[in-house]
Amino acid sequence: IAASTGPDGVIMVDDEYAPLTARLLAAVEQLHSGPVRFVINTHWHGDHTGGNANLGGQGVMIVAHDNVRQRMSRDQFIESFGAKVPPSPAVAWPVITFTDTLTFYLNNDTIQVFHVAPAHTDGDAVIYFRRADVLHMGDTYFNGLYPFIDYSTGGSLDGVIAAVDRGLALSNDATRIIPGHGPVASRADLRRYREMLATVRIRILSARLKGLTLEQVLSAHLLDEFNDSWGKGFLTPEQFLTIAWKS
Repeated sequence: IAASTGPDGVIMVDDEYAPLTARLLAAVEQLHSGPVRFVINTHWHGDHTGGNANLGGQGVMIVAHDNVRQRMSRDQFIESFGAKVPPSPAVAWPVITFTDTLTFYLNNDTIQVFHVAPAHTDGDAVIYFRRADVLHMGDTYFNGLYPFIDYSTGGSLDGVIAAVDRGLALSNDATRIIPGHGPVASRADLRRYREMLATVRIRILSARLKGLTLEQVLSAHLLDEFNDSWGKGFLTPEQFLTIAWKS
């Protein structure tokens, strides 16, 4: 979660799960006593939009890409986990949506919101706080763990790499980068993540060109050199390789 505070109130990026809303607002209150005016969702998944209903019910304006509202208003299925996701209540849906870019001028900062080509999902947004020099990558960036790519709702490995390239282009060596999961990062950290993803992509493409099956690839230990650094998150190396292959 990111929060910009100042004379224009609070603008947040993502809002976690619904049971955490009271704790989240208490933490924001310690930073700034003004109202939360806007929440920008980086994509539709419930660990980033779960607080929408609580905040939307308090009059907070929910902002996201067009596809986020579409996903949240209909039944979804996340194939990788066999998970059926029912529609969110209408109060949780974004009330302001955008197609490509959106800019806020708040708290003496220029806050630029960019849609990226389908990456983690088909509704991803990255947000750059220009004066603060802070970049929020949403779930296009998992820092220190293999990323989940929701190919069943439009995500792809190629798209994640392209989103990271967008983040690298927006940032500099001083930029603080907020991932969707994992600790706050630097541009050098983001570059290492890209190098890992690009290597995985090359190896998967090579295996496909050789006519190998997914089962053969899983037994070939393609990720062994990366597992100590990236393989201790909620996805096992085998799960990540399967998702990357299918995406």
